[in-house]
Amino acid sequence: MNEGLQYVEILRNFISVLRQYELVDRVLSYDPNADEALINRAYVFAMKAHGNQKRASGDPYFSHPLEVAGILTDIHMDAETIITAILHDTVEDTGTTSEELAKLFGSAVARLVDGVTKLSRIEAQSVTERAAENLRKFLLAMSDDIRVLLVKLADRLHNMRTLHFIKKEEKRRRIARETMDIYAPLAERIGMYEFMREMQTLSFQFLEPEAYASITKRLEQLNKGDTGQIKRIINGIEELLEKAGIKAKVSGRQKHPYSIWKKLEERHISFDQLSDVMAFRVIVDNTEDCYRALGILHGKWPMVPGRFKDYISTPRRNGYSSLHTAVIHNENLRIEIQIRSQAMHEQAEYGLAAHWAYKQKTVPDKFQQSGWIRDLVEILDNAESPEELLEHTKMAMYKDRIFAFTPTGELIQLPLGATPVDFAYAVHTDLGDQTVGAKVNGRVVPLGTRVENGDQVEILRSAAQTPQISWLNFITTGKARAAIRRFVRHKERSDTLTLGKQLYEAIIKRLPAPLSENALEAALLRLNLKEADDLFEAIALRNITDDAVMEALMPGMALQDATAPLPPLVNHAISIEGLTPGAAYDLAECCHPVPGDRIVGLRRPHAAIEVHVIDCPHLAETNPEDWVDLRWNDKAEGATVRLKVIVKNQAGALGVVATIFGAHKANIINLVLADRDENFHVFNVTLEVRDLQHLMRILAALRAADGVVQAEREQLPYDQA
Repeated sequence: MNEGLQYVEILRNFISVLRQYELVDRVLSYDPNADEALINRAYVFAMKAHGNQKRASGDPYFSHPLEVAGILTDIHMDAETIITAILHDTVEDTGTTSEELAKLFGSAVARLVDGVTKLSRIEAQSVTERAAENLRKFLLAMSDDIRVLLVKLADRLHNMRTLHFIKKEEKRRRIARETMDIYAPLAERIGMYEFMREMQTLSFQFLEPEAYASITKRLEQLNKGDTGQIKRIINGIEELLEKAGIKAKVSGRQKHPYSIWKKLEERHISFDQLSDVMAFRVIVDNTEDCYRALGILHGKWPMVPGRFKDYISTPRRNGYSSLHTAVIHNENLRIEIQIRSQAMHEQAEYGLAAHWAYKQKTVPDKFQQSGWIRDLVEILDNAESPEELLEHTKMAMYKDRIFAFTPTGELIQLPLGATPVDFAYAVHTDLGDQTVGAKVNGRVVPLGTRVENGDQVEILRSAAQTPQISWLNFITTGKARAAIRRFVRHKERSDTLTLGKQLYEAIIKRLPAPLSENALEAALLRLNLKEADDLFEAIALRNITDDAVMEALMPGMALQDATAPLPPLVNHAISIEGLTPGAAYDLAECCHPVPGDRIVGLRRPHAAIEVHVIDCPHLAETNPEDWVDLRWNDKAEGATVRLKVIVKNQAGALGVVATIFGAHKANIINLVLADRDENFHVFNVTLEVRDLQHLMRILAALRAADGVVQAEREQLPYDQA
């Protein structure tokens, strides 16, 4: 078949597809200066490139990029973006190259297509790694030109609309989950709420089919029983505002199934108990009329407490502005009402796309690198593993927001549940790293305190401070978590090298003769290691045995008579001064060593050294060759210990125990009633103490107290710790 006949055959397959002139007319309707010839050329090029390829639905494949382009004309995107949508699958699914696209359609289109491409050629070991790598490159491309995200969202939206054609349920669920976790939040973050809502509803249909069917059925029943209720409420609101001289356009609808399901889950109620399933939108001329309309509506119907939100004075991070309220209407219904100007409405519907400047060849500067995109790129730089990247990115995108202020009045947006540490990292990474304390509304608070909407937060900093591992237990933002984990990794590396050097020095002292100057360099060659730090790290993490190191340093050591006595171990305990718990070493959960205990380190493969009390029962099950003699730093203090306290079954006995702990300034971490009978109560107590002497004074006081039968330090079998 010659090229002309082949083109005719392709045209026959695309009778139901968006016509070439229709697409061009859509673009010209809002952008008269668009390059019509270039759009036509892209249309023909993509049609030929995709040829007779089919989608899962059986439709010609070319229908997909055209539908994506059609979606983008609905939000009035520029010609380059429309052309990118038409061509977005040509590099991945046909023999087209980026160089060819650049030559025919310009470098900007080629760059955009490359950013949107699914990157199927990436070789990854797992689904998680593949997803993370795709997300990584996608976010980097998006940070360069936000139009990459707009095309990708339209692409994903059309794929979701046709997801039911995919036969494998597992694949449908995977795509729906990815859409719910990544793409719907991305749409929300740039203010494209219509995209977000449709993606969520379609994903919900495949992820929770029974819940979707149930809610949809109930909504259909409500529609059948509706005798024009929504219309009556709309008319009532319009008449009320018209009497006050406010020109308003009012619309109403039932909430989407996913929105309803989310409320049912959050409030732990049934559908029958949900009173606000209807939402109404009031669009007025200007901001002043927004507040006037709000006052009139609140004067007519009682407001539902706690449901008013002013996103005009404090817009969302994506630029969304509106007034939200809920009132109890005449018909005994709780209804939600949004009040906004026409400009606010366009922003709410189309988000970033509502601000597009057609005459500019690049995205406007204020959208080039918005704050949340910068945060995502910083997360990319800090994430060590694919799992971390996905976790932190979802955290950065998928949270309800609150607003807090710096002492100078700068507005900082944070996820619900954020702490002063999250606030500090949101302001600047260096400020987060140096945080030592915080004041909220002028009052000093713990760093784990939740910041509330409207709080003023002042961060107290010190150049000597560094991020604390304990912060990971309460922070909520992906940016803070990524920065802290980056520091922890660097600290782990530093501490591991420090420990490895000390272990290396101990190994050298066991050799029968002094080493030559070039012995270490020669040993590295024999062990196939590049530098000394690699050897120190391998020793600390037990990736190499002491014997192997000795043999590499002084060949022939391994050939000595096995019955000959080995050089004695040097009676020198390695100090854990300066090392970080959780980084270079872990305090064993079975025996809870505290400063002052005689301790020994247990070297574990590929992990931090585990510190045990010298008489810990678990050590009997280990190889003494894995032991490392350790000692506490003279200034070391602060650890947790587990006690077993038996008291008489009498009023006030537990109070006596608690009073003793308080008098000795010992903090109770956990207290559990482990056993009881008619005579005695047995408590397991996890206590925070300074050192061994502190602990012994507490035990002595307990044993001397009336009502306390027994007080002992407790050690658990390793498998129960």
